[in-house]
Amino acid sequence: MHTFFVVPTGFGVGLTSISLGLVRALELAGLKVGFCKPIAQLHPGDTGPERSSELIARTHGLKSPTPLDQAYVERRLGDGQLDELLEDIISLYQQAAEGHDVVIVEGMVQNRHASYAGQINLHLAKSLDAEVILVSSAESESLSELFDRLEIQMQMFGGPKAPKVLGVILNKVRNPDAVVDFSKRLEELGHMQGNNDVRLLGSIPWQSQLNAPRTRDVADLLGAHVLNAGDYEKRRVQQIILCARAVPNSVHLLKPGVLVVTPGDRDDIILAASLASMNGIPLAGLLLCSDFAPDPRIMELCQGALKAGLPVLTVATSSYDTATNLNRMNKEIPIDDRERAELVTEFVASHIDHEWLRQRCGSVRERHLSPAAFRYQLVKQAQAANKRIVLPEGSEPRTVQAAAICQARGIARCVLLAKPAEVQAVAQALGIELPAGLEIIDPDLVREDYVAPMVELRKGKNLNAPMAEQQLEDPVVLGTMMLALDQVDGLVSGAIHTTANTIRPALQLIKTAPGYRLVSSVFFMLLPDQVVVYGDCAVNPDPNAAELAEIALQSAASASAFGIEPRVAMISYSTGDSGSGDEVEKVREATRLARAQQPELLLDGPLQYDAAAIDSVGKQKAPNSLVAGRATVFIFPDLNTGNTTYKAVQRSADCVSVGPMLQGLRKPVNDLSRGALVDDIVYTIALTAIQAANLPGKTD
Repeated sequence: MHTFFVVPTGFGVGLTSISLGLVRALELAGLKVGFCKPIAQLHPGDTGPERSSELIARTHGLKSPTPLDQAYVERRLGDGQLDELLEDIISLYQQAAEGHDVVIVEGMVQNRHASYAGQINLHLAKSLDAEVILVSSAESESLSELFDRLEIQMQMFGGPKAPKVLGVILNKVRNPDAVVDFSKRLEELGHMQGNNDVRLLGSIPWQSQLNAPRTRDVADLLGAHVLNAGDYEKRRVQQIILCARAVPNSVHLLKPGVLVVTPGDRDDIILAASLASMNGIPLAGLLLCSDFAPDPRIMELCQGALKAGLPVLTVATSSYDTATNLNRMNKEIPIDDRERAELVTEFVASHIDHEWLRQRCGSVRERHLSPAAFRYQLVKQAQAANKRIVLPEGSEPRTVQAAAICQARGIARCVLLAKPAEVQAVAQALGIELPAGLEIIDPDLVREDYVAPMVELRKGKNLNAPMAEQQLEDPVVLGTMMLALDQVDGLVSGAIHTTANTIRPALQLIKTAPGYRLVSSVFFMLLPDQVVVYGDCAVNPDPNAAELAEIALQSAASASAFGIEPRVAMISYSTGDSGSGDEVEKVREATRLARAQQPELLLDGPLQYDAAAIDSVGKQKAPNSLVAGRATVFIFPDLNTGNTTYKAVQRSADCVSVGPMLQGLRKPVNDLSRGALVDDIVYTIALTAIQAANLPGKTD
């Protein structure tokens, strides 16, 4: 068991954010991670539960032991019972460590309410035999000043019998150019103190959007009266402006994410903000101060903006006091703000040297690909693939946003099929900056280029030029023709089109890959501990034995392509030779055919779902199986079983499912749910890019 003890070097270093990211980084390295916050430190106004433990639980699905109350700790210390207190904490640690490879222990923050925190941290690190990771913030001081403070901390943990300082994580770095010099100085200091392992483990750049609270959080923290809630649960405060100017001098400040603060009798500012909102600018909200109630006649004129979601809050304090209160707001992540917690987690994890930490932890257990690791690998593989993906729904708002993200992060080179003016209008309304290189193609300008090639492709179906031109009015058909002619590497559609509308052109123009006779689908099920594959849950209603064998082999190849070691379970209502009937015989025959085609593949069936998924049941029902209890790919006998199972697991286990991903086509085409979120589209684009890179015989 390895233990990392995370210690803040001061107040406001972002300790909770670092803990969130560190857990995710170690998960990405394939480790099973436990978390323990031994002593709760509630912020003023907090009523519990303890913030770090609760955010870890909600973000990672990782239940940690309940921290000790700070008042209880202080009573123990006051009574001279330090040893008994440490025994209490070791008991909590043991609960957190059970079944894990590594445990993150979060130390205390030293402040005016806990001046003893430094000594407690030292005792804890010794008692837990932990390696210390110091966390510091470079937000408001130079790295040189910061280094002096770190030197003192390292001396405190130094000495032959003291816990070892493993390294430093710098948070909120505003000057990344100075980090290289800081890293060198840190290693030199380690050598001077006889610690040759100390290093910079992470440098987290300052990102203002990671500190953006929801408008509702601002209302709660100020005790504001809510005149109109609107979208205040969803909108985030990226910037605060105090409007004292006349309207013409304030208009340029009305941008997405801005919280407009103004006295309640400034009718002109209220009207201007409402007009901006009705014009599609998603302001964070309108905060009316100085205890002036807005004129009801003015508010009546603003009904359009209010109905469109503009939050309006009021406070009794003056403009100056309101601005002061806003500046002093607690910037910690609220425990119910999972969206922000996830963003912070992923961002911090991406800037931590998780591979070095994994090596530090030594050997690990059999690796399960966690949901976090799956998403991380998905992005990395897609970035390496560098594929061109066409998006026929080019002016659909979620699609525009997803394309901008993918282009900016290098996940794919996206092509939007839409009129450029429409895309620009959507981007402006949503406050999206379209990145350089994002292609926008007007279908009206290129449609004629595809008429003759489409007639040639469909000549066996008696398609003529007028018919082809009419079909090419559908942007999905146009995008599919671009794919058929190798002008793009993949296609993603479905945000506003049906599944049939996405798949039908692909079957007509792309056709199946060499060696395959059918198209099937898989879902990637992001279970709490690992990612598994379900197939086929979307395409083939009742496959015969040969088709079921082909689905199994397609799904195993898909799992392998996405970093999941394929252990394929052919699911039925009986295990092994225990049952009979046409459906069981179909699965049994499909298993035989699949094994004959790929004898090296770990594949077994028939297996009941519990025998395939649960180790203890697998050992009992199929003791000689190399798949039972360890399956990563589940092949269902028909669409009724597969679709029902995936939806039941998705809803009952509250897990994310990514898909359906189509397999068996000559080139990748993937469908979206019409309720897809922006992240869903981003990950589907990534899936498509990786598929394109893994086509049989494909070389780049």
